[in-house]
Amino acid sequence: MNKEFASLGLNNALLDNLESMGFKEMTDIQAMSLPAIIEGKDVVGKAKTGSGKTAAFGLGLLHNLKVKRFRVQALVMCPTRELAEQVALEIRKLGRGIHNIKVLTLCGGTPLGPQIGSLEHGAHIIVGTPGRIMDHLFRGRLDLSEVNTLVLDEADRMLDMGFEVEMAKVIDAVPLDRQTLLFSATYPDSIAQISRDVQRNPLEVSVEATHETNSIEQLFFEVEEPHRVKAVAAMLSHYQAESAIVFCNTKIACQEVADELTALGVSVLALHGDLEQRDRTEVLTRFSNRSVSVLVATDVASRGLDIKEVNAVISYQITPDPEVHIHRIGRTGRADAKGLALTLCTPKEIPRANAIEDYQKAKIKWTGIQALRFHANRLIQPEYATICIDGGKKSKIRPGDILGALTKDADIAGDDIGKINVTATHTYVAVKTRSVKRALKQFNEGKLKGRKFKARKLS
Repeated sequence: MNKEFASLGLNNALLDNLESMGFKEMTDIQAMSLPAIIEGKDVVGKAKTGSGKTAAFGLGLLHNLKVKRFRVQALVMCPTRELAEQVALEIRKLGRGIHNIKVLTLCGGTPLGPQIGSLEHGAHIIVGTPGRIMDHLFRGRLDLSEVNTLVLDEADRMLDMGFEVEMAKVIDAVPLDRQTLLFSATYPDSIAQISRDVQRNPLEVSVEATHETNSIEQLFFEVEEPHRVKAVAAMLSHYQAESAIVFCNTKIACQEVADELTALGVSVLALHGDLEQRDRTEVLTRFSNRSVSVLVATDVASRGLDIKEVNAVISYQITPDPEVHIHRIGRTGRADAKGLALTLCTPKEIPRANAIEDYQKAKIKWTGIQALRFHANRLIQPEYATICIDGGKKSKIRPGDILGALTKDADIAGDDIGKINVTATHTYVAVKTRSVKRALKQFNEGKLKGRKFKARKLS
């Protein structure tokens, strides 16, 4: 399999940009799918997050784009706003060498006004969530009559989240004479059916979900049903992970576990489909900037998240799908770091554990939970807290403004300031707990960009 980008016949602007980005050769999913994508064929690709699938379809639609034709020529549908924003950002990076490309994101959970204004100015590529795309379409603000490439990214998750009707209505508005690219981390019957409905003789490519056994230590613990939460707390205090994700199979279990762990003194937040977009953004921001140590999540809520440096993954319940289990544990042990994958198993779940053993073609390592004791004083408490400022990109706030206000005006050491995340309407700043009071005083009494903004600590 030839893995050189130069073998694809991509236009020179794309090739030069790939070289400047340090892309030496294609990933497996790119090498298997890109030749067909560039030829204009339909492709259904099975690959997990982080496999390089965004660049695969991104390079394909950029290569086929007629820049001088200022119409929507490519449409990418994603399950969540976070994934849509990541995809749009990557397409913009890949297309940097081509002048005047306009990529527009249309997602729920964000104001309609600016999107309407942007649509009036036109775009080449639309990336968004099914509900918001359908909304603009049916209000006559979005014309998809010249789309030649349709991408369904993480299609399995869009179905899991109940977007089937919206997806179907948007697809109906796209010309039949088009290229359709369907990417999914899993390949249930529902995805096979969508492929049959919307694609023509697609090339099927698949990169199996695997994990590096040398970087992840995987342990299974036998536990009785009533003792699950205590077992998770014991794991967190015993292994002292600075950053851990606890996976549950349902939204209800997710919230219950988070509540019970909170009562035990664990620094924890829940992430599931019932959260409002604003709450979801705050949960993810606090976990990724190390203001919270533990995230309890469902598999649907956690897919497509760009969270680095997760020290441990705990499966509170075993998933019925062995492949999803591999996705879970692949969240840890990234970028040459060591990771822990810990799984609780009740007697009823033994068949699921056996299925995982068969799938990964490796024996499971069992150990007793009795050896682990819960000690509240051994729990890792985060050294950062998050301050939310009621102003963002629309108020022309930049990370440099925040840094200047804290280091120069408030005289806070640079080492006490963590990640700064500026969204359209809010800014989130990670500050070491010892400097939170001083930072809040600066934001609430001082000025940013010559204006007053309200600030509060998230808790």
